Amino acid sequence: MVNNWNIPDWLEQEIRMRDQACVYCGVKFTPSNISKKSSVSWEHIINDATIITRDNIALCCCSCNASKGPKELLTWFESTYCKQNNINIDTVAPIIKKAVIQALLD
Repeated sequence: MVNNWNIPDWLEQEIRMRDQACVYCGVKFTPSNISKKSSVSWEHIINDATIITRDNIALCCCSCNASKGPKELLTWFESTYCKQNNINIDTVAPIIKKAVIQALLD
């Protein structure tokens, strides 16, 4: 079985256990009726919806997801949003650090 984003149930459960807060800014997720900005959103770290793996799927807040959009991670880290919210390679979750390191090696 898969969810609306074609993520298998087993992977969805694994990601939900791993990502208890936004992988970018660290905010704790809230129900969308409390705050849409801090509600949970599915994220493709590398912007390719066909890559459905534990290394490319993460949970982030709607604010970070909206800001990042289709941008590459390293480009996004240079944005005003990231600078204002202290989002960089040193502050993100390990899964994002791993993706940045891989991007630098490629």
